[in-house]
Amino acid sequence: MKPDAIATGIAGIVFGLIAGWIIGSQQAAFGTASVATPTAASAPAPAPAGSSAPAAAVLDENKVKALTSIAQQQPANAQPRVDLGNLYFDSERYSDAIKWYDEAFKLNPKDVNVSTDLGVSYYYTNQPDRALAQFDESLKIDPKHTKTLLNVGIVRAFGKQDLTGAEQAWQKVMELDPSGPEGQAAKRALDSLKSAHPGGAPAGKPGA
Repeated sequence: MKPDAIATGIAGIVFGLIAGWIIGSQQAAFGTASVATPTAASAPAPAPAGSSAPAAAVLDENKVKALTSIAQQQPANAQPRVDLGNLYFDSERYSDAIKWYDEAFKLNPKDVNVSTDLGVSYYYTNQPDRALAQFDESLKIDPKHTKTLLNVGIVRAFGKQDLTGAEQAWQKVMELDPSGPEGQAAKRALDSLKSAHPGGAPAGKPGA
């Protein structure tokens, strides 16, 4: 998957270092790249610390029409729905992405990447509780899915103000992937959290 959905407009607590990444697990449809988002089975590379989110891709209406036609002709085929979700996600049309990711996940409920991309889309439509619930589904499929865990931390920190829960999620990412991109992103997030709260992260609101 080509992942990457970037959390933008994140405010509060010196998390400027990680404002550019919420990793997602998108696979670009027809080679389209999605950059930095909650990460699903397609390994999205987190954006560098302090980077700004890339501009939304322009929606390719011709690809949308072609994929929609395929999806209608092949009601049991999840892939065109995943590709449509990716196109809409990259264009920041998250409600449309939710529709297609949801259909794809119902057809293939073992696809951790699609599940996590669906969760990220919920987050971007101001539904942090649904995002966390969907990430729980992802972790049922793969309890060690680091991209999902990284996104859990981001949603808990920025969507629920649950800094303790965010710290726990990021610590687990570091344990599972200490030298990989997700582990390094989690380390930057934790370092930023500790800089903001040298005495320890205050207990945040309980998450979903």
